[in-house]
Amino acid sequence: MSCDRSDKPERGAELSRRDLLRSGAAVATLTLAPGVTLMAFGGSPADAAGRADAGKRWGLLIDVSRCDPDCDACVTACQVENGWKDEGNPETDAQWIRKVTLKNRDTGRKVSMPVMCQHCEKPPCVDVCPTGASFKRVDGIVLVDKHICIGCRYCMMACPFKARSFIHEKHVNQKSWAPRGKGTVESCTLCVHRVDTGRIPACVEACEATGNRAIIFGDLKDPNSEISKRVAEYSSIALRADLDLNPGVRYSNL
Repeated sequence: MSCDRSDKPERGAELSRRDLLRSGAAVATLTLAPGVTLMAFGGSPADAAGRADAGKRWGLLIDVSRCDPDCDACVTACQVENGWKDEGNPETDAQWIRKVTLKNRDTGRKVSMPVMCQHCEKPPCVDVCPTGASFKRVDGIVLVDKHICIGCRYCMMACPFKARSFIHEKHVNQKSWAPRGKGTVESCTLCVHRVDTGRIPACVEACEATGNRAIIFGDLKDPNSEISKRVAEYSSIALRADLDLNPGVRYSNL
């Protein structure tokens, strides 16, 4: 399938490279709201060890045939849940999840779909992190420990999905479960604070509420889960399958 991609302007990887070369791996300045702790959501390997279940592999299955191109309920829900905003400044705004349009050059077919951190089994962001701030929980969720993130942005350059953002500004009125520190990197957490209490991610909940049910969440290791049954029964693909990252996010009807 030969595709052109058009979506909202993105924070390019080239910008990150230029910034990195200018500033070096400067130690990040963390600015948090009173009472907000960076560990609030299992945001370190030590904390995650007590929450994550090695017997599970959390993931998403996104059916692009059900994704309405005019719907951004998943994006809005993520913003409300986690306290980030897209204010039209693509070089500096956070963007934990974004809607992307793909067009087949040969047939003209267009599809719309959400793209977020793919929660890879072999995440390149973790491989390049010099401090261990980027890490993968035993249940497959990839996170950032903001206490030891130095803002070098190596992970942003390594991510083939442009799924990570650098926090440029101070933040107030933060969500206690989604702390955001100036000078650190962030991305989709798969709503780990919800998952750890038996709930589903906000994007999935919002998509279900629209009636589209384009996003299914579940345990990929459980053969009886809906997501596992769907993956087994219907063809699905991983983005950039050529990289052999085995993402926890898969797409069908793409």
